[in-house]
Amino acid sequence: MTQKSTTVRYSLRAIKRKLSGGASKTRADAPDAVPVGDNFWKRARIVMPPGKTSVHLRLDSDVFDWFKKQGGGHLTRMNAVLRSYVEAHKD
Repeated sequence: MTQKSTTVRYSLRAIKRKLSGGASKTRADAPDAVPVGDNFWKRARIVMPPGKTSVHLRLDSDVFDWFKKQGGGHLTRMNAVLRSYVEAHKD
């Protein structure tokens, strides 16, 4: 089963034309964000994510298929499940 790609490509010229015509990727019904204020930026710190390790992993086909059927980002979701397991089983 081949999934149809949802990726849409636009040239820079097309993007500029859309923006100048009032196009926005923000939904019209999106709620306004609460301002964070200057104190937030004074206390803000850069936190670097931990590095990733590339591995070859053999999984049950039905497990992999289930994650993949959930859509793009299935490997990221699999990592999140593993992370949750690790966090739950730490001392």
